[in-house]
Amino acid sequence: MRQLLGEGMAPGTNDKQPADAQDTPAGDADERVTALRRFAAAGRNWRRARLAGSALLMAVALTGGAIAFGASRDSGATPVAASSAVSPALLASGSLDASIASLQAHLRTQPKDSDSWATLGLAYVEQARTKGDPSRYPQADKALERALRITPGNDQALAGQAALAAARHQFADALTYADRALKQNPYNAGALSSRIDALVELGRYADAAAAADLADQRKPGVPVFTRYAYVRELRGDVKTARRVLQQALSTATSKGDIAYVSAQLGLLAWNQGDYRSALDYYGRALTADENYLPALEGRARAQAASGDRADAIKGMELVVSRYPLPQPLVELGELYEDRGAAGDKEKAANQYALVEAWIALARANGVNADLDTALAAADHGDKDEALKAARAEWARRHTVHTADALAWALHVNGHDEEALTYARQATATGYRNASFSYHLGMIELADGERTAGRAALTKALALNPGFSPLGARAARKALEASK
Repeated sequence: MRQLLGEGMAPGTNDKQPADAQDTPAGDADERVTALRRFAAAGRNWRRARLAGSALLMAVALTGGAIAFGASRDSGATPVAASSAVSPALLASGSLDASIASLQAHLRTQPKDSDSWATLGLAYVEQARTKGDPSRYPQADKALERALRITPGNDQALAGQAALAAARHQFADALTYADRALKQNPYNAGALSSRIDALVELGRYADAAAAADLADQRKPGVPVFTRYAYVRELRGDVKTARRVLQQALSTATSKGDIAYVSAQLGLLAWNQGDYRSALDYYGRALTADENYLPALEGRARAQAASGDRADAIKGMELVVSRYPLPQPLVELGELYEDRGAAGDKEKAANQYALVEAWIALARANGVNADLDTALAAADHGDKDEALKAARAEWARRHTVHTADALAWALHVNGHDEEALTYARQATATGYRNASFSYHLGMIELADGERTAGRAALTKALALNPGFSPLGARAARKALEASK
């Protein structure tokens, strides 16, 4: 998934003692994961309304230390999508947290340094996104607001607000902030990158391609190259996407850049069913940074597709133990279901419950999680809620991913005729995605279009036969049944 997936602090009112830049007590990711698991276990017995309310209380509990002391306690940082507005070099293992600690120390002595507040805000956005802790977003918001109070029109702070809005899935706002930043500084790299992201996530692919071309002219580099490649991939031009990413990798020098681009190449290869290349690229990423989350997750996914289920489960368990984000949680649950050993059904259910808990927490911290809800709930949760969320997301933006999510939510709720329109729209750009073809084929079969449905399912399995352990099995079963 490219979204992006993809996501509290009380600001000091006295510039001499910034509450945003205090030291943080010791702790690690296990505390956050344990809290999330406890919350999920309790939430399974409550009504959804109470679950959402409890998410807010959980957010307070998780961020109590951050409110009082700052947020530099977690170790390691890895981007989960190509939407980072911070240089990937900053995201190498440990460097993001070290940078935050350094900025906090600096701001305790120089509280009117607006550029440092802006940089801190951006770093908090990354910390929130990459660690699966959306409770960091309010902290980022306060730091960015502080930068703008000190220096109205600060282009770095405006670019930070664009990145924050994108991380919260508020893409129209992200575009507005990016344009405001570029009005102040047409060469602001973060704003140029966030502008591409916003246009992609609003489904304005032609505009996104033009924005990528402009960014390449003004600020060529790894962040722009990876976005340029993704825009091409969405339009079916895998060859160009691969060439651009390989070029980016050949110019990468920092460990963060090498890990970042290698993981993107791994994902591109996996999407095309080239698991050997995917594993090679993920291995290269992990050589640069052994804790790089997208590479750890991607390697587990490629191992599963290659038939190495034991290592895949072990790897995905490691990922979710550190960063309980929706996509790896769902993937681990499906790996358990596919294995089918004693206790695996309950293990899978626990992963899906954690997704619900994460979504509730995300919403409590201002993140629009409707796409996450639709994708997870359609197969592993409340189907009515999946459709409600998918319709809400489609009302906000028309992308291939929202079209696919709405199509599938309609299908699982029995509305196949309506679903078919959206499933075809999801595949209309030429984007080579086996899950999209699988969804289209299943919907076409359900709607009585046997020939088209078989063709779409055959295409999905030919492109990426291990796209999903459960989905691939269902596709093969449907093909056999429709002979």
